[in-house]
Amino acid sequence: MRPETRQRVMDAVRALGFRPNQHAQSLHSGRSWTVGLMTTDGIGRFSTPVLLGAEDALGAGKISVLLCDTRGDAIREQHHLRTLTDRRVDGIIVAGRRTDPRPPLTGIDPAIPVVYALAPSTGPADTSVITDDRGGARLAVEHLLAAGRTRIAHVTGPEHHQAARDRARHAAEHLAGAGLRLAAGRVHFGEWSEAWGRRAADAVLRTAPDTDAVFCGNDQIARGVAEALRERGKDVPGDIAVVGYDNWDTMALACRPPLTTVDMNLAEIGRIAALRLLQAIDAEPEPGVHTVPCRLVVRESS
Repeated sequence: MRPETRQRVMDAVRALGFRPNQHAQSLHSGRSWTVGLMTTDGIGRFSTPVLLGAEDALGAGKISVLLCDTRGDAIREQHHLRTLTDRRVDGIIVAGRRTDPRPPLTGIDPAIPVVYALAPSTGPADTSVITDDRGGARLAVEHLLAAGRTRIAHVTGPEHHQAARDRARHAAEHLAGAGLRLAAGRVHFGEWSEAWGRRAADAVLRTAPDTDAVFCGNDQIARGVAEALRERGKDVPGDIAVVGYDNWDTMALACRPPLTTVDMNLAEIGRIAALRLLQAIDAEPEPGVHTVPCRLVVRESS
């Protein structure tokens, strides 16, 4: 159209406060400009940072996110999947509360791309974005070694959890690379709780009283360890340094002293997952497992 005609149209738009109808636009473009995010993490400890990271990436394209909590229930997952399909979402991000691999979604329209965040899919053709637990364990161990610690114990969660096994294995490997073994000669598997951290600290002191550092599988355990050490008259970090995992502010900052910990970069996992989903929506998928580096947050406990 002629420039003067276009200007009259724009003047009318401003005068009327006109806004385009997104439903009408979606009929024309074949896009709904919405993405579903399904999570098994009802508490939100892990899903909320992933969601915020995804929204940062999707918001630039004016794409809305619909959050669905499956609570780890396969029936609820199928219900939410049907709802998202009926809403004609452009794609789905599936976020787990743990790092254990999960089976792919079943019964989904193959035209709807899916990206898995934190908990990878077991499907080799799927796209997954996960945290780098190997690198996270390396950061923690190298930090303690650089501080002169050589008798390092490892206290973590249940052995049947992928995260507990991976972090324990990688910690032992990095120590072996420095010619060292875990204090007490074994990993202390237990629970993801402060109570377990307190009990495990007592066990470490009984079996390896010369321990000078404890690397913990999460921040709750680390806070329990730090409390038990203080109650037993041990100075943290003077006598024994403590490092956690997750960088959960509620735990890390409430710990006495504040906790050095490994940050899994959950928001970055969400952002990368969203970018991979946008590529898949544009028919340019990148299948496989994509790893996001961790970072070490140093505070007074080490």
